[in-house]
Amino acid sequence: MNLISVIQQVQAQQTHLPFSVYQSTFEQRLLNVPIAKPLMVVVLNGTKQLGRSTTFTCSQEQFVFLADSPALDMRNIPLADDYFALLIEFDSQDINDLTQAKALNPSTRLAQNYYIADVCDALAACLQQFIESALWAPQSMWPARRIELLTLLCHLGHDAVLNLFVNTKLSSKLQTIYSQSQFSDVHINDICQQLAMSESTLRRKLKAEGTGLQAVKDQARLGQALHLLQTTDLAIGLVAEQCGYSSQSRFTDRFKSRFGLTPSDLRKTRITE
Repeated sequence: MNLISVIQQVQAQQTHLPFSVYQSTFEQRLLNVPIAKPLMVVVLNGTKQLGRSTTFTCSQEQFVFLADSPALDMRNIPLADDYFALLIEFDSQDINDLTQAKALNPSTRLAQNYYIADVCDALAACLQQFIESALWAPQSMWPARRIELLTLLCHLGHDAVLNLFVNTKLSSKLQTIYSQSQFSDVHINDICQQLAMSESTLRRKLKAEGTGLQAVKDQARLGQALHLLQTTDLAIGLVAEQCGYSSQSRFTDRFKSRFGLTPSDLRKTRITE
């Protein structure tokens, strides 16, 4: 599959992208990885294993579509030279626009919160166009390109992925609010206004999901830190600062407690020399 070379060419010319790339030379074992929004992971080299007691595998030249989740264990396993995966994050509005425009309903109900399938030639071509559009499409067009990708998936018989957009957790919506605020203090009244609910309702619904305001904020901060460590070469101290931690040592402790390894251990898996 030549998608890897296309991605690398686009990355060399553009820094602000509608997709992410996770790449490692050595195996990565990560615990409790938060999935804030429906996520499509296309494995282009290596293998991705997900889950704890019950595991499922996304092999090379397959994709896995994940529903939002507060914690998901995963292993990124290199093949030959490295592990290389394309990640595309979707918004709930994407599915709303798609169903309104196409009146599509999933023909298959999912018993699990993921969907795995092979990447066929048509999907590979659409993914390549999605990647290359980053060189010319303004950010305002990115939702339209994501909807185009969803539409093709439905056309190819993968409409079961639409099930992964329903019942988005309140904690996932709150995590997005914290991320958009760059982890600065957001007043509870502002949060309630954005979510159109009272404080008592907000706390009650979060409790029903087994979490709370501070726990969701910590999850959002660490999730962003994981993403930055995987996709950039920023110094660990700067990553900690951008995610709202004033102390690098405190950040390291929290990161290891959450994911099972330190930021520097994670960085070592990406060494290419």
